[in-house]
Amino acid sequence: MEALNRWRPVESITLSPQPTARMLAALLLGQAPTAWRDLPTPDVLVGAGHQTHFSLLAARRRRDGKAVVLMRPSLPLGCFDLCLIPEHDSPPTRANVLTTRGALNRIRPASDLQLDRGLFLIGGPSAHFGWDETSLYRQIAAILATTAGIRWILTTSRRTPTPFLNGLASDSNGALTVIPATETGPDWLPAQFAQAAQVWVTADSVSMVYEALTAGARVGVLELPPKQPNRIGRGLDGLAAQGWVTFFSHWRQTAPLSRPSGTFDEAERCARWIIERWFA
Repeated sequence: MEALNRWRPVESITLSPQPTARMLAALLLGQAPTAWRDLPTPDVLVGAGHQTHFSLLAARRRRDGKAVVLMRPSLPLGCFDLCLIPEHDSPPTRANVLTTRGALNRIRPASDLQLDRGLFLIGGPSAHFGWDETSLYRQIAAILATTAGIRWILTTSRRTPTPFLNGLASDSNGALTVIPATETGPDWLPAQFAQAAQVWVTADSVSMVYEALTAGARVGVLELPPKQPNRIGRGLDGLAAQGWVTFFSHWRQTAPLSRPSGTFDEAERCARWIIERWFA
C-alpha cells in the first residue's frame, strides 16, 4: 500500500481475516460481516496468507474492488484479480499473475550508502537449512580480515541459537559491533539498510536478502548446509546466476562483492503495474 501511495493518494484500512467457515457462507450467500457495511467502497483488496483468501473473495462480492493476493494462493488462481507470486514458487504464465523476485518488502532504495559501513544478518536453523556455527565463524572472520576500513555491525534474529554470540570471537580492532536482535527496535534494521553498502546474510534469511537488494547494497550470502534441494536455495541460486548476490565460496575466489546490476524495487514495480492497468 505504501508503494501505491507513491503513485496515487491512498486511504488504507487494515482488517483482520474472518473465520473461513463464516466467509465461505458469506461468499455463497452474498452477505458480509456487519463491521464491513459502513466502510468506504474499496478499489483494491489486498491479502497475504492463506487465511485471508475467503475474506478477500467475500469482500469483493459484497463491496466490489479488485482482489489482490501476495502469494501463490491455495485456491485456484482464477479466483483473484491479481496474484503477486515469488518466482521461487514457480508461478504459471497467466494474465492475472505477476511474478516477483522474492517477497515484497517495505525497504526503499537508499540514496547515500556508505562504503565504510557493512552489515551481517544472522538467522538460524530453518525448514530448509541446517546450522553450522563453526563454518559461520570462519566465514565472518575471513570477511573481516579482508575488508580493512569497513565498520561492521552484526545482528541476530529470533531463530539464532543462543550459543552463537557466546562463541563469536572478539574483535580486537574494533571493526565489528554486535547488536543482538533483542536490542533492536522496528525501525533499526531499515535504518541500517539505508547506510550499509555491503550486507552479508545467512542463506536461511531470504527475506533479508531481498530487503538488502532493494536498499541497493552489495549482497553476499553466508552459506549454511541445505537440508535438501529446496525452492529457497533455488531462488538464491537464481539471484547469484543473475549477478544480484554472491555466495561466500565464490567471493573467496573473486572478491570483492559485485555491484548490483540495476534497481531492485519489486514493490514499486507491482504498484506501477496496478496503477497502469486499473487506475491510469
